[in-house]
Order: sequence, then C-alpha cells, then structure tokens
Amino acid sequence: MIDTAKAVADLAWLVEIGADEAINDQPTDWTQVASRRAPTAREAGPARSPASAPPAAAPGRSATPPEKKSPALATAPALGGADAPPGSPLGMTEARASARGAAMAATTLEDLHKALLAFDGCPLKQTASSTVFADGNPKARVMLIGEAPGEQEDRQGKPFVGPAGALLDKMLAAIGLDRHAEEPDKAVYISNILPWRPPGNRNPTDSEIAACLPFIQRHVEIADPDILVFLGGISAKTLLAKTEGITRLRGRWFDYGSPGLTRPLPALALLHPAYLLRNPGAKRETWRDLLSLREKLRGLPPRP
Repeated sequence: MIDTAKAVADLAWLVEIGADEAINDQPTDWTQVASRRAPTAREAGPARSPASAPPAAAPGRSATPPEKKSPALATAPALGGADAPPGSPLGMTEARASARGAAMAATTLEDLHKALLAFDGCPLKQTASSTVFADGNPKARVMLIGEAPGEQEDRQGKPFVGPAGALLDKMLAAIGLDRHAEEPDKAVYISNILPWRPPGNRNPTDSEIAACLPFIQRHVEIADPDILVFLGGISAKTLLAKTEGITRLRGRWFDYGSPGLTRPLPALALLHPAYLLRNPGAKRETWRDLLSLREKLRGLPPRP
C-alpha cells in the first residue's frame, strides 16, 4: 500500500534539489557516468597514495575556488585569456579551450549557432531539452542579455517566453521597443549568458558560466549592437567583470569592450524581470532605468 504522505514528501524533496521534470525515460546516475576521455599522463601527474590524496570537496561544492573577477575592469575577459587554474576538474580546461576556438571561428550568427549546437563542453546541455540561442531582430540597435533559460524557454527554445518574458515585452513596449519589430531603432535582440537551462532554475556554477562565456562574447561581437542591456546580476557581473550585486549595478551605464569590437559599447544593467515579478515594488526604479535607456537610444547618431 502506497504511503501518500511519504510520496508527497519525496516529490517535494526532488523539486527542492532541482529534479522537477523528467528528461529521459530512464533515470541516469550522473555520478557513475565516466569521463568522456581518460586524462593523459601529463594531466594525471604522478600517482598518489590514498594517504597523500587531497580531501574530497563537500557535496555540492567545487573542489577549486571560483576565479576572481577584477573589480577594476568594466570590459569582458578576452576570449584568448588564461585557461582554468591548475587543479581544475578534469575537462574544464579543455571545455574552455574548445569553446574559445569554436566561438572565434564563427563569423556569422548562423556559424555561431551551429558551433553551439556542436559544443559538448557544458554538462547543462545533457539535462536541457533545448539549446536556446536568441530571439528578436539580429539587426536591432539594442541587444539584451539575460542569465539562463527557464522552464518555458527550455521547452520552446527561445529566450524570455515565460512569465518573465511577458513582463519584459511590456517593459520594452512602454519605451517603444518590440523584439519582433523590423526597424532596428525599434527592435531588440535577446540572448542569455547560458544557452541551456540549469536544473530547477538554479543559479549556474562558475564553471558552467566559464564554459559558455566565449559564445556570448562572440555573439555580441557578431551582432554588433549599439547598446547592451544586462538583465540580472549574473549577466551584469559576468560581462562587466564586477563583484557588486545587481542592486548596486542597476541603472548605471558602463563601457563594454571585447577584442572583436571596434569600439566600446554603452551597457546598462537592469533588474531581471523575474525579480520584478517577485518584488513589484522595484518596478518604479526600473521604469527610471528604462527611460534612461530610451534617452540613450534617441541620442545615438544614425547608422551609416
């Protein structure tokens, strides 16, 4: 006989840890999945006895500390930057090198999309239903960059199509912008730092962000907008290389630069629409930020 109370408690626990939907017909124990390849002798290093092996990391924590971002820089890290620090988990260095090479080889958005579909260096791809690339008009003067797809985005394969996306569309319409507009001055182009949904909509890890970062950097370079808008703290802190939280970054203009851009881009940080759904009182300050965006767009010189 089924213990209903225990079954409900078990389901609630699964949702809490992020297992909120079935991806495959049969469950996969990811702790038992072997690495895609064995380490080389150089990577493996000298053999260690069990007594000299370093202590295992606590469950749910990385064995290596996250990379520190310089608070003095307001430009994105270069695509050709240093690899992961020594001692990184097996495959992280290779994943970042592979992502940089694939991203830098792309010269069109179509090339970049294909490269992303072929990229296997981020484990989020294995649990996501879709690779969420972009939506809107790629010729738009304003490019919006969010954090990661949610449940509806993962199902439909487009960014910002759930409740937060509906609010974002209303916010844009209030200042005369529309993701489906044909005129570049009235359109927006939307993407995310990560193209794959983290299970349970949890925050992405530093290693997941690092694996995908070269693709969004190259995405900006190829789209070549006139203004960037970062939606949420993860997007703003990652691409501006800042340590401050979104409540301190929002409403401020920064210069964003990367090697493939011919000039710095004005960049504005906004509160994420999902945050506004939970905290409607913050809509007042977001409205002021949107007006600032409208004025900046109106002040741009005409495109040649």
